[in-house]
Order: sequence, then C-alpha cells, then structure tokens
Amino acid sequence: MTAATQEGQYGGSDLALRKVARPDDLRRQNRGLILAALRREGGLSRTELAARTRLSPASVSTISAALLAEGILEEEAPGSALKRGRPQVALRPDPRAGTAVVLSVTLNQILARRIDYAGRPVAEAARRFDSLAAPPGALLEATADAIRETLAQAPEARPPLRISLGVQGVTDAAGTRMIWSPVTHERDIPFAARLESEFAAPVFVANDCAAIVQGLRNREPQRYGGDFAAILLSHGVGMGLHLQGAPFLGARSSAMEFGHMVYQPEGALCRCGGRGCVEAYAGSYAILRRARGFSDQTPPESGEDHEAEAPLAALARAGPGPEREAFKAAGRAIGYGLRNLFTLLDPTPVALVGAGSLAFDLMEPEIRKALAGATGLAGGLAAEGFEFRLHPDEFSLILEGGAAAALRALDEAASGERAGA
Repeated sequence: MTAATQEGQYGGSDLALRKVARPDDLRRQNRGLILAALRREGGLSRTELAARTRLSPASVSTISAALLAEGILEEEAPGSALKRGRPQVALRPDPRAGTAVVLSVTLNQILARRIDYAGRPVAEAARRFDSLAAPPGALLEATADAIRETLAQAPEARPPLRISLGVQGVTDAAGTRMIWSPVTHERDIPFAARLESEFAAPVFVANDCAAIVQGLRNREPQRYGGDFAAILLSHGVGMGLHLQGAPFLGARSSAMEFGHMVYQPEGALCRCGGRGCVEAYAGSYAILRRARGFSDQTPPESGEDHEAEAPLAALARAGPGPEREAFKAAGRAIGYGLRNLFTLLDPTPVALVGAGSLAFDLMEPEIRKALAGATGLAGGLAAEGFEFRLHPDEFSLILEGGAAAALRALDEAASGERAGA
C-alpha cells in the first residue's frame, strides 16, 4: 500500500484539493461530501443535501444521478407530501453496494465490526485474551478469527471490500504493519500481508488515535471540522492530531506519540521502557501505582484496570490523600505535554477521550495551571477559558473512525473506477 493510498484512507487529499482544484479532485470531494452526509443523517432529499453540503442544487442533482446509475445510491419511497408540489424523494447509500470490516486492537481485547455500504453494522465480534502472554502469531490469528466471525454472522452479505485496523501502538506510514505496541511483545507484525492473503481485501493499519480523530470528525463535523487534538486517556496515553483537513501521520510511522514525550528526564518508569514519559504519570497504571504508594520505578501492571481507577477517583474527590495527589500528578503531566504541543502548533481545541476522561475534574486544575504558565505562546493562552470536550467511550470512536476511513476509501475507489471507465 502506498503513501497515496494512505492519504485517500484518511482524507489527506483534502489539503491537495485546496492547493490544486482539478476537476476530477473536486468531483471526488463533492461525491464524498454527499455520501458522508447521507451516512451520517440517513435519507435526505436533494434539497436537504444541498443545504447540508453547501453544494449547488445543480451539482447535487448531477452527482446524485451518477451515483444512482452506478448503484451506489438508492431512492427511498416518497414521504408525506409537502404543502405544495410533489413529495421529495430521499436518497441513501445502497447498503448492498459492499461491506467493510473495522477493528480495534488494544490490550487484551480485539473488537470487530462489519458494516454495509450505508455505514450500518451488520455483525460484531469480540476476542478477550492475555495479549502480553500470548505466543508469537497469536495476535494476528485472533484478529483473523474476529474477522471470520463477522463474516459467518452475515454470510449473505457481499465479501468485505476493505479491512481497517485501529491498533494501540506505532504503525508504518504505509499502513501495513504494527511496528511496536505495548499490547504485545511481538514486533513488526505484518497485519496487511497476512489478512489480505486470506480475505482478498485491501487492509489498512493505523494507530487507534488516528481513527479516533476521524471518528470525532465524522460524528460531529460542526465541532471537529477544523484543526483539533484528541488525547486518549486509558491504560496508556496517546494523541491524534487533525490538521488541515486530515489526521496527521508521520513520514515513516504513525507518529504523534504524545504519551511518550519526555516530561521528567530520568523520571517515572513507563511501560515503553523509557523514563519520565507523560504516560508514566498520566496512564491509568501510573495513577494506580502512585495512589497505592508504590515507587515510580515499579514496573507497570499489564492488565486494564479501569474498574480500580473509579474507586480511587471517588476517594480523591472525598478528600486529600495519595489518590488525589496521583490525579494531580497526572494533570500536571498532561498540562505540560499540551503546553509543549501548543508551543509548536498554537492552541487548538482538545477532546479528551477514554475512561480516564471521567476523572477530568480531578486533573483539570493542574492542567490549566500548566497551560497558564505558557506566557511565551504567540497570542497568549487564556487557560481559564480554554474548552475541553470529554468522550469516555474510546472504542466506539475507534470503530466509527475506522468505518469512516474504510468507506471513504471505497468511495474514492469507486470514483476512480468510474473516471477510468
């Protein structure tokens, strides 16, 4: 898979469209706007589509006619009549046009969802296992098992035309391999080669935070239509960054390892093996370690322990103690991480994602205190007025983002085939 394919998967072509407005590029962009609006809102009339997408009625009519002819859209039965004139016919993506499988691969868990061309789930599967203790090859096989289960649940549906994985860890820039991950001791896992050989569909592998920002943008385009950052607060700490119309991805890897930025040189032990990372203070294992009075050099526990974090948060809210100090330390680490990020990029809206965001009230004062000290930032930073949005369910966003990216790739592939016909 090439870098160009990667841009198509995650919308990098939006920036190119602004730079060079070629007719084919604009046509693909407008087709994508229409399909995204229909998947997000269900059946819409041509008039409603023009209002939602801000395209002219003539453009909507021309594009929708082409999509209907290609079997990508279908017309719904007319609804109730308007006060005057004929009832308007609603359009929607034809769910029979194809399917895709999207997955979330995290510590001890694999979630899979099969979606139709309208973006609706048709099958789901889950695998729970000890990913760190599993032998070599087990993670790949468990991923394949989850895909097989979604296919067995809906055998009448078309075979998947795309498989999209959001993984916890570093991936290569081409979207084919997981280079490193805290969920397994294996390295350089060739997800794309293995899964493509069995399922005969293109596979794209991305860091789960890149999927999260795509999910946020797809779910709330009005709020997340511009530049923004999504900080994942879970067993570990990650970040997805949406810049200039697309999730930011590195030239050689998935990049954006916010949790492994150095916060305190030679400080607390991180599960990556380094010391002093932001995650070593703000990951759930780090909060538990500090609250329980263990040394910050104690090796991190391997299991997901979100249930243990909730009682600690309750104790922290009840009064002073090691629990409250643990959340304050986490807030300081996150705040200084954001301060450094904003020094490079200027302040940008921030979404806090994952179970750890439920304890935002305990971390917020220290986060804002760190941001308030960033007096050197261009234009200044009003820390008190800076807004954070909370999204506790990371897994739904990973799957939604993977679905949006997979369907966009299918849309662009269909558009390219049509252009070449």
